[in-house]
Amino acid sequence: MIKGFGGIFWRTKNLEGIKKWYSEALKIEIENWNGTVITPQSGNETIFSFFTENDGYFPTEQQVMLNFQVHNLDETIKHLEHIGVPLAKKPEISEFGKFVWIEDPDGRLVELWEK
Repeated sequence: MIKGFGGIFWRTKNLEGIKKWYSEALKIEIENWNGTVITPQSGNETIFSFFTENDGYFPTEQQVMLNFQVHNLDETIKHLEHIGVPLAKKPEISEFGKFVWIEDPDGRLVELWEK
């Protein structure tokens, strides 16, 4: 029945600032309609997962966490360091891949994942 995710939508108090940050930090080209289309590539997966209210994986006051799959996490980290975006958590490696967190200007933790 479900073909895939149709989008991720959220509110921000600083539209221009958040658009600029996502464009610079993650190289997401935000268009005039305040969004973009990310076309899946072969081998990409989108995870849909629930967490209990008190699960400590990400802050309990944050209702949703974005996770972007990246081609090369080490290159992504170098880019982020170059433009001054600090890591919110040290990189981790597990059986699921490599992960790192950053924080956007609205204070949302964003997870980056290399499978």
